[in-house]
Amino acid sequence: MARLVARRLLLAVPVLLVVTFGVFAIAAASPFDPVKAYAGSAALGADAQTLARLRENLGVDRPFAERWWEWLTSALGGDLGRSSVLRQPVAEVIGERLLWSSLLCAAAFVVAVTTGTVLGVLAARRPGSMLDRTVTSLAYALEAAPVFWIALLAVWLFALQWGVLPAGGLTDTASEVVTADQVVRHLVLPAGVLAVSQLPWFTLYVRQGVGDALVEDPVRGARARGLSERTVLLGHALRSGLLPVLTLVGSRVPELITGALLVETVFSWPGIAAATVEAATSVDFPLLAALATLATAAVLAGNLLADLLYGLFDPRVGFSDM
Repeated sequence: MARLVARRLLLAVPVLLVVTFGVFAIAAASPFDPVKAYAGSAALGADAQTLARLRENLGVDRPFAERWWEWLTSALGGDLGRSSVLRQPVAEVIGERLLWSSLLCAAAFVVAVTTGTVLGVLAARRPGSMLDRTVTSLAYALEAAPVFWIALLAVWLFALQWGVLPAGGLTDTASEVVTADQVVRHLVLPAGVLAVSQLPWFTLYVRQGVGDALVEDPVRGARARGLSERTVLLGHALRSGLLPVLTLVGSRVPELITGALLVETVFSWPGIAAATVEAATSVDFPLLAALATLATAAVLAGNLLADLLYGLFDPRVGFSDM
């Protein structure tokens, strides 16, 4: 296991270097002007000399490869640079928002895995039944639905029509203090929508895995020994059927991050979504590179976690084979 982790960490280094370099290259080719984004409305009345001086002060007049190398060497020393659009250090920008994004993703992921496992087992228990067809049809329908459409529908239904949940934000409008009760109430809708966007994959994988396990010889043997259906289902079929889901954990991380950005935007959740949008439209090189590095590291960590779980729970797979 230690050798696998060390090998993956070594492979992550060139991947992160390529990602950060690509961010600077793409940002340099962007049609957005970072100087005008920084100056705002003041740039409309500024002369060319003033804009050129501001461009020099921001360092955007230099080649992007030079800016990338400067940012990389500073980042290795612990300095991620300063965000030009948010006017604060990049480390502070990420630190203030990462907690809320992590909370949203973690809550949605737990709900999606738990609910998907339950629905998948119930559907696989009686293939072809009304419950199986209903769960499967609903899963395919949700799989095709865009996450922002689900979010807007949830706001219309639960916030505007029924008025049972807040439409967005982290706390109530008149509140000056962040309390746990308010955070939980405001978290329900965005976390629920993000969970629903991931739910079809886990449901279908569990249904397929458990359904295949129920017709395998070990499960048939357990039934022949007179074990109860509950024991056969939960003790044998579910254990074998959940193995394919472990590989799904890592592969869903990129879409979970993308979905979280859209959900945060719709519900005005104070995560990294707003910072990502502002960094992209303002060509904020340091912030863009830091956020891209963070997202890439999360994807690599998710893939590593999936492999570790698969190696631990499947005796047929060894860590040396990965």
